[in-house]
Amino acid sequence: MQVIEGSLALMGDEKIAIISSRFNHLITDRLVEGARDCFLRHGGRDENLSHILVPGAFEIPFALEKVLSQGDFDGVCCLGAIIRGSTPHFDYVSAEATKGIANVTVRYGAAVTFGVLTTDSIEQAIERAGTKAGNKGFESMVGLIELINLYRKLGV
Repeated sequence: MQVIEGSLALMGDEKIAIISSRFNHLITDRLVEGARDCFLRHGGRDENLSHILVPGAFEIPFALEKVLSQGDFDGVCCLGAIIRGSTPHFDYVSAEATKGIANVTVRYGAAVTFGVLTTDSIEQAIERAGTKAGNKGFESMVGLIELINLYRKLGV
């Protein structure tokens, strides 16, 4: 059986965008740091990394649409933190951010990863932004690097 998979080493010339939300910046700043650290550790160059900030997670799909339509990047890492509150707002924002990112990704067939946290508490978000549960920004960038290399092998 032939196995086709992406490697975790960048060639060094890949252009990557990180789209992150400003809302819950205490968390999203740590996710971005993790993603940047991963990119650099795997052979990326800092000048090939762009950070695009949007107000909140709801706006990530709209920025993703603009970024992918321009075709300037080899991949996009989407990062955000949606933390449950006492109203249904969490459900609406998390559902629309998720569907929006998925729909745009499918439309463009691009290498995009979903690193938007959806947690029940600030404590859970902190755990996923670099403490007990690791850094989901780092993990999202690992996934993006693998996807970029896999798509190259598939001729996409």
